[in-house]
Amino acid sequence: MTRDELKFRVAGRLGATVLRALGATWRIRVEDDGPLHEMRRARHPVIFTFWHSRILPLTYLRRGEGSVALVSQHGDGEYTTRILERMGYGTARGSATRGGVQGLRGLVRAAREGHDLGITPDGPRGPARELKEGVLVAAQLSGAAILPFAAGGPSVWSVGSWDRMIIPKPFSRVNVKYGALQFVARDATEADLAEHGARLSAELNRITDAVDTWPPP
Repeated sequence: MTRDELKFRVAGRLGATVLRALGATWRIRVEDDGPLHEMRRARHPVIFTFWHSRILPLTYLRRGEGSVALVSQHGDGEYTTRILERMGYGTARGSATRGGVQGLRGLVRAAREGHDLGITPDGPRGPARELKEGVLVAAQLSGAAILPFAAGGPSVWSVGSWDRMIIPKPFSRVNVKYGALQFVARDATEADLAEHGARLSAELNRITDAVDTWPPP
């Protein structure tokens, strides 16, 4: 075993263990998940779509379901891959800036096999909350429904990264909110994709802001 492989294994095991332990303390409150149940009943795959800053709580929430996540081919992507796989996810490697075609093919194949997908449309390097069209193309080619969702709360740490990634504090309340489904037609034009993108960005911003400002129950 190489030194790099050992680092990846240790980081994957440690990262998943910490996230599971921390997540087990959260008090999770879910709102507007009707569209998800609708797609589950129809056995229709969805693309869970969320801003990169919310990746930790949402990774915990959807753990163990076999969803396939798009992970960057940048150096830190291997650490993310190991953690996700230990949390019960599949991965497709690629991004809007490196290995994008390869990653997109993996996502489309997974959706056609019935797997849900996970995409952060402002990742892997930002700018924060600036949507790249990869999620729209994945929906167009796979037929999967885009399902925006968000997580946040009144008691979080904010990391000094480009996305200001949040970490809900132990034993805090985590609000989870789903947005409106979007379907992208196979014959969608560039203008159609631009319209979908604007609507998706607005919906992601709406629900992300909402989870951060919900009052205590």
